[in-house]
Amino acid sequence: MKTTKNLFGLAILLGATFLPQLSNAQKLNQKSTAITISGTSPMHDWEMKGSTATFSGVVNGNAITNITYTVPVKTLKAEKGKTMEKKAYEALKSDKAPNVTFTATSINLGKSNAAGKLTIAGATKNVSFPVSIVKKGYSYIIDGTETIKLSEFGMDRPGFMGIKTGDVVTVKVNVVAE
Repeated sequence: MKTTKNLFGLAILLGATFLPQLSNAQKLNQKSTAITISGTSPMHDWEMKGSTATFSGVVNGNAITNITYTVPVKTLKAEKGKTMEKKAYEALKSDKAPNVTFTATSINLGKSNAAGKLTIAGATKNVSFPVSIVKKGYSYIIDGTETIKLSEFGMDRPGFMGIKTGDVVTVKVNVVAE
């Protein structure tokens, strides 16, 4: 009887200690996502956009943890048309690597750096880039911008008739998650 009483007391103590911490964690899923990739070439600047990425994470205190952001390559659309898209999909190796992904263990709310793993065209690199995370009501608005060298991910620069794009592209991401 005394052992049962002790176990019951221990269960209440553990529950009172850990249950509030578990209830503070809030799983997030995207409400909306937007990604813009822009670059240059000797002929004209170019841009591709997408809005079908997926985002998930868990709010834990003043940070979002267990972050995964995935962009299906073939959902990126070019303002310059289908030829540009085809060249970009080839450079991104979309047949073998259909997604661009970013994962991070934790990113602090406010202005901070997102350190994690970025996978593009099948190549994964450790990266760190500036982000801003603002809580607005029940939503978290995440904005980040970074420049990336295509060559660092083993990508050939897309081109047409011998004219190739620049090696550096700018990636802007906006996620609204609840």
